[in-house]
Amino acid sequence: MIQNLILMQIKERGIILIPIDFTKQSLAAIKQSYNLAKYTHSKLLLLHTEGQESLDALKKLAEQTELESGVPTDFINTEGDIYSETDRLAEERNATLIIAGLESHMRFRNIIGSSASRLIRKAPCPVITIRGQDHRDGCEHILLPLDLSPESREKVDVAIQFANYFGASIRILGIFSEIDTEYENQLLAYTFQVKQFIKSRGISCSNKSIASKHPAETVVEYANKIEADLIIIMNKPDLSVPEIFNGTEAQKIVDISNIPVMTVQPMKRENMLSFGTGLS
Repeated sequence: MIQNLILMQIKERGIILIPIDFTKQSLAAIKQSYNLAKYTHSKLLLLHTEGQESLDALKKLAEQTELESGVPTDFINTEGDIYSETDRLAEERNATLIIAGLESHMRFRNIIGSSASRLIRKAPCPVITIRGQDHRDGCEHILLPLDLSPESREKVDVAIQFANYFGASIRILGIFSEIDTEYENQLLAYTFQVKQFIKSRGISCSNKSIASKHPAETVVEYANKIEADLIIIMNKPDLSVPEIFNGTEAQKIVDISNIPVMTVQPMKRENMLSFGTGLS
């Protein structure tokens, strides 16, 4: 079964939830949402959690966002931890996607166990995190790191959806250890299979494999080399060591990437539509 919250809600107006604290990062997250909201027929929902003193500023921001984007925009002003409230509201409103701006000076590994890391691990839908302040108008290249885990395959349909939205290409990246020849051969065969599957859907796709001792750094370096606009990773912290794009390495990618990162949650809930990639 493949996670498909986004596609499931296209026929109805879905919700893109954006936690707001008025930092440059959170304001950049709003601008990043415009095109995606249009393509997915979604409304924007701004969430702020610092009480009534910011109500006027939040209302003004929502009005400005709707005027600039041409997308219906609403807001909620409540109290509590911004990240915990984001997950709660995303579950309550059946959100399609969360887009969160994270302060560039705060490294993800330094907040493991904090509410910010729990946002990604506990979210009921995919989360796009943005550390850079540059506004990317659209998406030309999507980087899809893959390993051999069954969960990793759930990213493929999500990448295809986004590529279709934006008319983007998908670049597959497999990373392996030089001392694990068996894994390398299996990964090479698998990434080629995925490439052929994606191309059969009419999407431009290439695959690349790199030997590396530092997977997260290699992913971000390659993403910058190909000028990727989005990196798609999987949230699954309890997998074995060879499944390198989950757990710790995935957290590191979020930590160091200057490019927006989408973290996809493994398929668990009954309300997610199922459709297969044909990959096995």
